[in-house]
Amino acid sequence: MSLQRRLAPGALALLGLLGAACGATPAAPSQSGSAGATRLGGSVKVAYAGSLVGLMVNKIAPAFKAADGITLDGLPGGSTGLVNQIKSGTSAFDLFISAAPSANAGLMGAANGAWESWYADLGSAPLVIGYNPSSHFAQALRSQPWYKVMQEPGFKLGRTDPALDPKGVLVEKLLAEVAASTNDPSLPGAVLGPTENPTQVFPEESLVARLETGQLDAGFFYSNEAKQAGIPTISTGYPLGASFTVTILAKAPDPAQAAAFVNYLYSPAGQNLLRAGGILPEAPKVIGDSAAVPKGVKL
Repeated sequence: MSLQRRLAPGALALLGLLGAACGATPAAPSQSGSAGATRLGGSVKVAYAGSLVGLMVNKIAPAFKAADGITLDGLPGGSTGLVNQIKSGTSAFDLFISAAPSANAGLMGAANGAWESWYADLGSAPLVIGYNPSSHFAQALRSQPWYKVMQEPGFKLGRTDPALDPKGVLVEKLLAEVAASTNDPSLPGAVLGPTENPTQVFPEESLVARLETGQLDAGFFYSNEAKQAGIPTISTGYPLGASFTVTILAKAPDPAQAAAFVNYLYSPAGQNLLRAGGILPEAPKVIGDSAAVPKGVKL
């Protein structure tokens, strides 16, 4: 998915959902985040990509609460791992924000429990290399090919599990592309080590803290993560990155609050927060069954 997309247009209205079971009439229209708008209150439970944890906790959640009176109850994690948790049914989520459309596919169709029938583009962020400025490898990373520096003895690299997180898959793809362009088939193994490598592979939501505390010399991040944490970065040199998406799950326990949150993300206020957080907002193109998008959501 291209990292160059148009910003979403102006403010989006929040309309009340039709009560399917009881024939309730729609709530009075309101505009998310507008002065004098109807405040729903309550909470919304969001399973979201761990790379968004800083932005969600520190910026979006408090701003959304101030605008609509709704508390955001979030669970961050690797997108693929979250798909497995949603499908297990052990927790009831209203929304899913993934870092890759491939994760959404795991919730679509009868074979996957039909948890999701549509999703919309939300934003994108390139894959970058974040490094600890106090590392004795910092100068080398700034001046030499990063993939050579990462092979130096004692270099401590952090990445996510490709079985649980799309970013981990992107890292493997990145190293394969570097190997092809440098004609060095041994490079991926030299940088990443074995397939299961507990010295490098960590939960997505813990990588920033591990880097900041000096447990890692460098790690693979999306640009928004690094920006939120103030981590210096270097480019990978390859056009790979996150393509964030959002959907309301078919079995959402709080659909009105979920609709309010989606509308807030695409409102001018929400778009500004995404942009300030290092994400390039996407026009809200719907993928999948557009007829399944709740009536309260304006995309």
